[in-house]
Order: sequence, then C-alpha cells, then structure tokens
Amino acid sequence: MLSWLAISGITGPLFGKLTSVQKNDNSNFLPASAESTKAGTFSVQFSDQKDSSILPALVLFSGKADPTNVVKVAGFAKSLLARPVADSGGQTIGDYLAANSKLIPIPSKDGKAVIVSIPLDNKKIAIPLENNKPALGAIVKEIRAAASEVPTFESHVTGIGGILADLFDSFGSLDSSLLGTTLAVVALILIFVYRSPILWMLPLFGSLIALTVAGGMVYLLAKEGVIDLDGQSQGILDVLTIGAATDYALLMIARYREELHHYDSRILAMKKAWRAVVEPIIASGLTVIFGLMVLTLSLLKSVRSLGPVAALGIFSAQLVMLTLLPALLVLAPRWIFWPKVPKHDDTDERLSGIWSRIAGAVGRKPRRTWVASGLFLIIATAFATQIGGAGLSQTDAFTGKPDSVIGLTKLAEHFPGGAGDPTLVIVPVADAKKVTAALEKTEGVATVTPTLDKAAMAAALDATGGPGGLVGIVPIPKIVDGLTQLEVTLVKPADSKDAKALIPVIRDVVHGISPTGLVGGTTAANYDIQQAEARDLRVIVPIALLVIGIILAILLRSLVAPVMLVFTTVLSFGATLGICHLVFKYIFGFKGTDGAFPLYTFIFLVALGIDYNIFLMTRVREEAQKIGTRAGIIKGVTVTGGVITSAGIVLAATFAVLATLPLVILAEIGFAVAFGVLLDTIIVRSLLVPALAYEMNHFTWWPSKLSKEVIGELQGGSDAAPESVNA
Repeated sequence: MLSWLAISGITGPLFGKLTSVQKNDNSNFLPASAESTKAGTFSVQFSDQKDSSILPALVLFSGKADPTNVVKVAGFAKSLLARPVADSGGQTIGDYLAANSKLIPIPSKDGKAVIVSIPLDNKKIAIPLENNKPALGAIVKEIRAAASEVPTFESHVTGIGGILADLFDSFGSLDSSLLGTTLAVVALILIFVYRSPILWMLPLFGSLIALTVAGGMVYLLAKEGVIDLDGQSQGILDVLTIGAATDYALLMIARYREELHHYDSRILAMKKAWRAVVEPIIASGLTVIFGLMVLTLSLLKSVRSLGPVAALGIFSAQLVMLTLLPALLVLAPRWIFWPKVPKHDDTDERLSGIWSRIAGAVGRKPRRTWVASGLFLIIATAFATQIGGAGLSQTDAFTGKPDSVIGLTKLAEHFPGGAGDPTLVIVPVADAKKVTAALEKTEGVATVTPTLDKAAMAAALDATGGPGGLVGIVPIPKIVDGLTQLEVTLVKPADSKDAKALIPVIRDVVHGISPTGLVGGTTAANYDIQQAEARDLRVIVPIALLVIGIILAILLRSLVAPVMLVFTTVLSFGATLGICHLVFKYIFGFKGTDGAFPLYTFIFLVALGIDYNIFLMTRVREEAQKIGTRAGIIKGVTVTGGVITSAGIVLAATFAVLATLPLVILAEIGFAVAFGVLLDTIIVRSLLVPALAYEMNHFTWWPSKLSKEVIGELQGGSDAAPESVNA
C-alpha cells in the first residue's frame, strides 16, 4: 500500500500536466502517404516562411464596409500586433504570427462585411503557456477582445484557428468537470450498491490511484513524442480507467464477501477470492488491452495513439485492483461491510433473490428466451445500416454554438464559404493554365488564383520607382522548382461535408491534366481522414475479433463458447448502432456521426462487452466442473448477476458523463457505450448467452474434456430447470 502511495505521489503531478501535451489538429494525424500530406510538404515552399505551416484565424466584421469603417478595421489590424497574450511571458499576438505576415482588411462584394485573415505560426502556438495550457485559446481570446472594441461592427473569430480554439476550450473542461463528475457518479452508484458509508471509498480510492499512474505514464510518453495525445483520448482515458477499475473492484469485493462466509480468517478468504478472480480479471484486461492495441494498425496517428493510451489505463486498473485493493480489504475489519456484515456461516444470500428467479426462468424457457432476445437485437441492428460515413463538419462538431461556428455561418453570407481557407493545388507551371481553366468550370468552385510572388512584385514596383505596395503591378505567380500553387476557393465552407465531397472531383480534374499534380489544404486533409477512417474500420474490426476470440478460447478451453460470445457481442454492437441512429437523428438532432464513431464504438463495446461474458462464463465453467453445465449456468447467472449488473451500470454511467461535454463526437461515444453496455449487461449477458449455453449444454465447452463429461447434469430437457441452485 505504501508503495502505491509513493508511486502516485510521483505520477499525480504528471497527470495534472496532461493538457500541456495535447495535439488537437487533425491534419497532423494523417500518414505521409496521404495526398494532402504530400501537398503540404510542397505547399510550405510557397509560403513566406520556410519551416512551419500556417494556421489561419479569420476575424469577421459584420456591418457597413464603407471606406471609413474599413479604416477602423485597418487600425484594429495594426494595433493587434502589440496586444499582449495572457500567461505567455510577455509575448504579443505579433510574436505568434507567421513570418512576414501582413494583416489586410478585405471588404465583401456586397459591402456588408470586412474580413481579416490572421496567419498564426503553427510551431509558435504549439509551445504551451506558463500555466501549461495551449497558447491558441489565449491568443484567440485576445483577438476577440480586440475585435469587439471596433465600433459599428459585430465581430466573430472563426476559420480553422477560431474553431480549434473553441475545441481547446471544450477539451479544457476534461481536466476538472469531466473527472469530477465521473467520480461523483461512481461514488453515488457504489454507495447505492453497497449501502455502506465506508466500503465505497476503497474502490474509488483505487480507481484514482490507477488513473494517476496511467496519466503519468501517458504524459511521459506524449512529452517524448512516443505517442500523440488529443483531448478526446484524454477524456476517454479518464472514464475508461475509472470505469474499468471500479468493475474489477466490484468483482473482487463480491467474491471476497462470498468467501468471508466460508472462512473466519480475512487473509484466507482473500486468498481464495483472489485466486478465483485473478484469471477472469487478467483475461478481461488482456482482451480489452489487445483489442485496444489493434488500433495501432490505424492510418491515423490520433487513432493509433488512443490504443496505447487507453491500454495503459486498463493495465493500471488491473494492477491496482489486484494488488492495492486486496491489501486494503484485508486490513479493514469485517464491519466495513456494515450494515450487511458477512459472517462465517457458510451461507450466501446471493443464492436467492431476483437473480435466482431470472436464472430459473432462463433455464425453464431457454429457447423462447434466446429467440426473443435475439430477434430484438436483429431488428435494432437493421437500423445500423443508416449510420452515415460522411462524418461531421467542424461547425457540426459542437453540441452548442460557439463564436467560431456563428462566425462561419455569417461568413458564408458575405464571402464564398471557403474564403480564407482555400484548397491548394500544386502543378507544374506548364499545366497551370489548363488546370485553372478546368477548375473554374467545376461546379462548387468559386475562384482559382495563383499564389503570388510578393517579393518579385515588390522588386518590380521598386524598379519602376512607384509608391510602396503592390497595387498596380501585374500579378506574378510564385514558382518553385518548376511548380506553381493554385488557391482554389470553394463555394461551401472548407470543413463542410459538401466541400469534402468535392475533393475527389477536383483531384480527378487535376490528375486528368497533370498526373503529378497534388491537391491539399484543410478540406483535402479532412477528406483523406475520412478515407483513412473507412479503411481502418475494414481492417481493424476483423483483426480485433480474431484476437479476442483467441483469448477467449485459451481462457475457456473451448472453441464453441468463444464463437458464441463474440457473435452475441457483435450482435449487441450492431443493435447499439441501430438505436444510436434513431436517437441521434430524432432526439438529439445531430447532423451525423463523426467518422471515427463506428470504430471507437466497436472497440469499446466489443472489448468491454466481452468483459461481462468473461466474468459470467468463467464462473459458469468453474461451477460446471462441480455440478454440470446446466446447473452451472443457473448458479453462474445467480451469483454473478448482481455484481455484473452493478459493474455495467458503473461503466455505463462513467461513459455517459462524456455526453455532458459540448462536443458531438464525445457525446455520441458516451451515449453509444453507455447504452451498449447496459444492453449487453441486461439482455445479452443475462438472457441471450445463458439461454444459448443452456440449449447447447456441455457442447458449449467443445473440444475440452468438460464437453465429454456430464457431472451431475440436469435431466428433463431444455425446458426443465430448478427453482434455485445451492452448492
């Protein structure tokens, strides 16, 4: 126990710094093979800065764009450079701009708005502030404050810079509100489960230790660049670690309480309980860990990193609950279970009650039970085919309407939707005119302009002896190694689904004229992410199922049982997707599902759903060796029903907390996992699996020795079952 306190004393402060190592820019997560990534390596050569990329923040001023007001906006742009950024150590906004940047007001054609593009240097804003928070949020906050001071205008900060700043603000709540809410929810459930004023503190304390240990390890790995951490992964780490640790604690405490009825010594009772639960807990943890580690096969860095991040949480939960929790329980006297103190009387009240009646009902009508429950799951699964794969635009990624979303909507009223964030096309100079002409004829494209060589234009102006500036000089496209860059402004917003759908069309046009041409930019990166997510789903799902099936076969010494458990869990996953489609569309009003939603939901539901089947079937196998398979099923459901249901409620509640955050992806994952876990706990594990196993009888364990022996097996066919089972 002292060792764990010492370890958490080291890892706790590191856990508190997790936000400082987050990376939330999706474009940084694409593989080098993606066309948008290749385009990005060339595109930087057309920028005035050579060693970093630009993150544009757009300031929209809605109002009369007459010369007087445009001058006011120009004054804002000039004064903005000297405004200090809070907690930056004396840095100003100008210090965070890309090299040689000029802030130029651009009035709209309808004369009702002015836009200013603020090109932020990605490398500079990646350096955390003195308070270890991301710099982008503080910069955009200061820009918004300065813009609000310009009279006669309504201002909004949007573009990719504004949207990411609002994302950072949303993820910032993960540090406090998410963790605090999760712990409060778990505490309330544990108090209700145990009816004890003290016992609930032990699993909660162990969960916190597990979380700080996992968080400390993740911080060190992310800081050294071994893994990438985003706010989404951090939020999942919190709820997954606490939920899993609490589940393992419930299983340990339930078996320990059971053994206290058989032993006077707490140490002997714990030895017996520990030996009984160590195998299912390790198998359960390994199933989840290996299932999560399959995510490392993803093309996207963000998905690949979620695997080891979440796996570290599960590993820590296992380790703490198999070491620290048993020590705490043995040190505590029996009265810690008050008001239901287990006595050394060789009785167990769990052999009667509601779960005994449910188990008996399944045994009496197994076929009717699995047909009815299976039919319900199949009907629900039918709606899963309507889950869209187009993903969400960044403006639809929020459950509310932050400033950047409002600004982007108003921007489209006065400028082309893709203004300020064009799609970038890089082609040989010889093909530039043909590509430009073809793109200008493409539906959905607003304008096509070459990236200008400002230095050459300024030199040409100086040679003529004209006034400073670039006005009046013929545009000179910038050429680098025989290549030129075209800036394609789209009619629709750069992050919208319609804009993403236009990328393959633009690529077909470009490649048809210039086979070596490259199409990049924010919209192209989002499209490539969408394609990578679809590929990940096709590759990762079957591999994860295979890995989980192998672990189950080793644990249960059977080939039939793993197939049944995997099949029923996948069916539960499909039913969850179907229900989610109906809820998201008709109740929550979401515009769609995030592209990563199906894969994340699959990994969590299949890996975690198998957990409860492991807890059930390992106990059934243990009892089957003593009293036969069918009697073992009845007793297994009876004695594990309460603890597994409690564990499911805890895990569902922890993931449901994600739905309180203002981000659609986390709300979707939170609801899906919470609903799916409850569906799996109440229907699949309590009804479908026991009924199928009861029908198959000892064939469930084929080809192990247990499948050939009928020890004390019940007689009378599938419709016969005892009212209760005692052992």
